[in-house]
Amino acid sequence: MTLLQWVDELPAFLLILARVSSFFLTVPFYSYKTIPVQYKILFSILFSWTLVFVVDAESIPIDDAFILLVIKEVMVGLALGFTAMIILSAVQIAGGLIDFQVGFAIANVIDPQTGAQTPMLGQYFYVFVILFLLSVDGHHVLLDGLFYSYQWVGLTDTIWGLGKGETVEFIAKSFSTMFAIAFQLAIPVVATLFLVDVALGITARAVPQLNIFVVGFPLKILVNFLVLIIVFAVFMTAVKGLFEFMFISMRDLLIYMTAE
Repeated sequence: MTLLQWVDELPAFLLILARVSSFFLTVPFYSYKTIPVQYKILFSILFSWTLVFVVDAESIPIDDAFILLVIKEVMVGLALGFTAMIILSAVQIAGGLIDFQVGFAIANVIDPQTGAQTPMLGQYFYVFVILFLLSVDGHHVLLDGLFYSYQWVGLTDTIWGLGKGETVEFIAKSFSTMFAIAFQLAIPVVATLFLVDVALGITARAVPQLNIFVVGFPLKILVNFLVLIIVFAVFMTAVKGLFEFMFISMRDLLIYMTAE
């Protein structure tokens, strides 16, 4: 590429870099703190440079309106990554529901990937989900989604639909669906532990001399892990549906953004 071609492609490269870097800032796996910042910056630059040759970008002047295009690209990247992150957090919410029922809610752990406090079982589930995401090439699908986002929201397209009521309603429905999926993931264990609580309550009434708190806590832990072993295959099937919902939500969000 000659110097003149490089100057012509520089505005498009900067716009693509704004979307790619903001996407990697929030999307699961790529945004983790365990990945060095230098690698993230280098990968963002290389991936953006690759997209310059495949994204349909017309000649974009660097003028007063260019900063608005940069802000738009950052908003698109953050919205896509944040949507994926929020939907995958359904797994941690499911773990939190189970922790509350078992009695593990009094102890949280620090997630080394995000630096935030998470439930113990929630972090346990999340590690399996990320490994499952990598095993099915979900990290590549996320990159594909970022690439195909330019078919829905081009470099010079506007996102007037971002502030419309339909877009807000779609985001609210996505969040409510995420909580519904979290409840579906947790309900086998939570329902079983509820029956254990009922049985312990009946036992406490029938045998008042028995210290139910001493017996109940280890019993609920044992039942919890037994049920998790039994329903783990079903759990991973539900996680597969969660991945599909995540990718569909990212695509639909782009559609709502460009709706007039």
